[in-house]
Amino acid sequence: MSLFAANRNFRLLFSATAVSNLGDGISALAFPWLASLITRDPLLIAAVAAATRLPWLLFSLPAGVITDRMDRQRLMVAADILRMILTLGVVGLILSAPPMPLPEAASGALPLIIGLCAAGFLLGSAEVVRDNAAQTALPSVVDKRDLERANGQLWSVEQIMGQFIGPPLAGLLIALAVPAPFLVDAATFGVAAFLIWQITLLPRVHIQQTTGFWRQMKEGIDWMRGQPLILRLALMLGVLNFVTMMSATMLVLLSQEAMELEAAGHGFLLTAGAAGGVCGGLIAPKLVARFGAQACVLGALLVLPVPFVILAITSNPWIAGSALFLEMAGGMTWNVVTVSLRQRLIPDAVLGRVNSIYRFFGWGTIPLGAMFAGFLVASLEGSIGREVALRAPYVFGAVVCAGLAVYGTLRLKLPDA
Repeated sequence: MSLFAANRNFRLLFSATAVSNLGDGISALAFPWLASLITRDPLLIAAVAAATRLPWLLFSLPAGVITDRMDRQRLMVAADILRMILTLGVVGLILSAPPMPLPEAASGALPLIIGLCAAGFLLGSAEVVRDNAAQTALPSVVDKRDLERANGQLWSVEQIMGQFIGPPLAGLLIALAVPAPFLVDAATFGVAAFLIWQITLLPRVHIQQTTGFWRQMKEGIDWMRGQPLILRLALMLGVLNFVTMMSATMLVLLSQEAMELEAAGHGFLLTAGAAGGVCGGLIAPKLVARFGAQACVLGALLVLPVPFVILAITSNPWIAGSALFLEMAGGMTWNVVTVSLRQRLIPDAVLGRVNSIYRFFGWGTIPLGAMFAGFLVASLEGSIGREVALRAPYVFGAVVCAGLAVYGTLRLKLPDA
């Protein structure tokens, strides 16, 4: 019997993940597209992308302590409800704005971008708590022997809903009305909160918290320092996410200006990447079982430079979509292997804290990558031209990923499940 059919709690978690990631996929296109309707300045568009990810740098560590101290289910429900309310606030921001797209150098552009950054920052802050609690709760939903299978299915449905269905749906909704995708996004958060509330988690062994907040955070840091493999993976993920966010931040401008795509076309471009993520999520557990975790992670690292090279030179959306497919397939294989490894090795008592430290290093670089991409393009476009400057982040990413592949081959040694 399949894991989905046999485990009610996993079905609920799976369904909540599917619904909330549909909303995430809609906002993944709607937020940057909305920013591009307000301004064409790469720095301001990068600022919106950075604001949504900055909480991973600022709040990952305290979120881990909160996750270990509080009821993880209640945290997830509260975070989803808060995200629903904040997304409705974005709808209000749009309705209060002048008709879009705004003309170049419009006087109202900067206040709108600031408002969008504020909303993105608050949504990202809720996401930090919600995602850390969800990943930490999974070992209480499925047996440890099923972690690869469960993670593969969860990551796959995230890709299907978040990038395979969500972005093209967002493109169609934007064509109807600019606020429409955000209204649907808000509704998905409400449904996800209800589904999470229905889960019955396995009881946790209660450990009396005898130390304060900062002492508990230090306990998680000390555990991480004693596990050089986990720390090394976290740092490598940080580098990967830095260059991946560079790519994602400028993709909205590259697709509009070099590939001449409208919102729906850009959505289908992201869908191609999602298809790669789905394939990676479904195939990775089988690859791990056959070839081992070590070979799968190194294979992913060897694949990742290729899509950056392709995106640096092509203006064909079909070829670009193939590159995104390859990038997401490699990234998903990395995720399935490394997340399952962490969930298996880290004791439950410190799982929330260590996961948050891992994400501090691994995800805290995402806003830095977004801003670096904006600065890089803005600083180069005057001397080498707009289109060539938009491709510079992909050249940089290819070089960095090639270096990581060499480093991983020399320094990584993963245990098999």
